[in-house]
Amino acid sequence: MKDLPGLLAQQTDIAAGIRILTEEFPGTVAFSTSFGQEDQVLADIIWKNQLPVRVFTLDTGRLFQETYDLMDLTRARYKQPFEIYFPETAAVEALVKEKGMNSFYDSVENRKECCYIRKVVPLNRALKGVKVWITGLRAEQSENRHDMPVLEWDEGRQLYKYNPLIHWTFEEMMAYIDKHNVPYNKLHDKGFISIGCAPCTRAIEPGEHPRAGRWWWEESKKECGLHTS
Repeated sequence: MKDLPGLLAQQTDIAAGIRILTEEFPGTVAFSTSFGQEDQVLADIIWKNQLPVRVFTLDTGRLFQETYDLMDLTRARYKQPFEIYFPETAAVEALVKEKGMNSFYDSVENRKECCYIRKVVPLNRALKGVKVWITGLRAEQSENRHDMPVLEWDEGRQLYKYNPLIHWTFEEMMAYIDKHNVPYNKLHDKGFISIGCAPCTRAIEPGEHPRAGRWWWEESKKECGLHTS
């Protein structure tokens, strides 16, 4: 096998990097999109270059209407399919019956439980059989992501995780969006930098950390479990 970490760490052409992975792991490369700005950049690269990558998203059932609007706009723009994974109905029903609709406000443990049911479980189902998981993570997004490599081994899921935008700055990302007229969530223009579920996301104030708007009532590491061990 090639020295993939070394090869991809030196690769500045994202399309070329993804192509290397699809050739090395044919039919088992997947990209998870939350339809944030980073993910829209990667979707544009994947679809414009006709790369054989399976694209999927997670619908927690609590997303903003603007996110759903962007899903439809993206589908119309690129005319490419993407899969949507939902949480297991029985698990959501049990959670709401026991703790109510908004239990995530009561404690970090409750919030992580909700994230696990609505995000992590569907993600694990979507990644079944996948050997390379492409993400839109950037180091600037949070302290937890600061030292992430371009290519890492996810021991828990037994797959490679490819983070081609990890060293991109916010300015570089926006320059790509402007240059290529990439559709994006209009909430970004209203101060919503990191967009998740509607009850758990607010706009940030000037000077606030980009993740300050996620689970703003918590003093936590601002992660939902998708990208943590």
